[in-house]
Parts: sequence; C-alpha cells; structure tokens
Amino acid sequence: MSASIGVNATVKLGIIGGGMMAEAIASRLLELGIYKPAEVLVSEPNADRQALWRDRYGVAVTTNNAMIASMATVVLLAIKPQILPLVRAELEGVAIPENGQAIVSILAGTPLATLEAAFPDRAVIRVMPNTPATVGAGISALAWGSQVTDSDREVARRLLGAVGEVVEVSEAQLDAVTGLSGSGPGYVALIVEALTDGGVAVGLARPIAAKLAVQTVLGTGQLLAETGIHPAELKDRVTSPGGTTIAGIAALEAAGLRSALIAAVQAATARSRELGQG
Repeated sequence: MSASIGVNATVKLGIIGGGMMAEAIASRLLELGIYKPAEVLVSEPNADRQALWRDRYGVAVTTNNAMIASMATVVLLAIKPQILPLVRAELEGVAIPENGQAIVSILAGTPLATLEAAFPDRAVIRVMPNTPATVGAGISALAWGSQVTDSDREVARRLLGAVGEVVEVSEAQLDAVTGLSGSGPGYVALIVEALTDGGVAVGLARPIAAKLAVQTVLGTGQLLAETGIHPAELKDRVTSPGGTTIAGIAALEAAGLRSALIAAVQAATARSRELGQG
C-alpha cells in the first residue's frame, strides 16, 4: 500500500476495483476537489493499474479489500459481478467505521437484495452509469437500498453528479436503464460510424466525414438538451418540403431505423434481466 494512507487515517472514498469506470468517476471527483488524493484508497490487484492510480492521481493503493471496508465511509464497488462472492468472503466479519458506511455499486445485473446480503449493516446504492462519464458527460441512474438515509442519498448524488447527470429510479427500472443509456453509447457509436461511411460513400475524405458525423451527433444532443424541444419538433424545423432532409428521413424510415433502435433497447433490457437472474 502507498504510504500516503496511515493505519488510523480516515478514508472518505474507498474503491474496490480500479478499472476504467472507477477511474472515470474518481478522476472527476479529484479534479473537482470533492475528494483529495489523501482521502482516497483504491484496491486493485493489477500491477499496471496500481501504478496508474499512484502515478496519475496520487492516491493510495492496496490489494486488501478488508482494509477498504474497515476504513472507508463510502465504498465504490466496481468489480466484475462474478467476483462478488470472493469479495464478500474477504469482508466477512470486518468491522466497518463507527459512523457507518455506504456502498455504491456499479455492478451490472446485481440486485440490491444480493448486495445487501453481501454487505449487511451498510447503506447500499445501486447505480447504472454509462461510458460518457469518462469525459464528465455521462448519465447515471440510482436505486436506493432499504437502509439508505438522506445523507447517503446526498453523497451518492454528489458522487455520480461529478461525471454527468443523475436520475433516480426504482430498482425494477434499472434493466430498462441499462438497455437505453447503459448500452446506448454503443448504438450511438454505430450510428456515427454509419454516418461516416455514408460521407465516404458520397465522396468525403474519411477524417472529414468522421468529424462531421461526430459533431453533428454531439451538437444535436446539446441542442435538444439546452432548448428542451421535442426531437420531433427539431426534425420538423430542419425538414423543408421536397428538400434533402426529408429525402434522407424517408430512406431511414424505409430501412427501419426507428424500429431497429427500439428493438435494440428491448433486446439489451431483456439481456440485462437475464444476467441479473444469474
């Protein structure tokens, strides 16, 4: 473990599993000054990832999950779901801090009941983030466990608010969130790739086509978010009689783009439910 965390230190944020999503969240929290490096302790078994956390962020690193559980007032659980039984065994019997502990889990498909059984006497919050959190433009859905207090809710909102927008849903809705926003960046990436290929097909150089595609998607999303107008209204505004946009939209409707995206969300939601059932 890095020497920056002493045995009697107060760890405000402990992270079990120092992968990419955990890094995305923690890096923003550190950048915004919500936590200082000396207040963060990361448990990560991979030596390269350990070095990255120490060198890039100046935080303490350990391979001892029990140390996280005994010291941290907030624990970000960012492991693979199949590792949960091993982590649970490591933490069995470990005394948590006197002022309590909140577990913020980003484990896909792992229900609150399973998490609360694994971490008794703790407040458990289940979260579905998405990858744009890496650049502070994500959206996270939160579902509350049975022991969560108003203080825990505020901590979770601040934690995930650092990497984008936050919505609160019932746990039953988290599979749908997974199908839409959790998996959604993959759908959008496919659309951007297709738009780029379309640009190349009509004579644009690929770097120019790619830049046009990315900025068009980015700018349209920003326009919808900032103005609050309905997507159908925006579509109508840019669709003139006999013009280019209506010709393109007619081609998209004929190809079933709208139905394909609806089906993608439904399929991803169903798969999330399957994974949650083990």
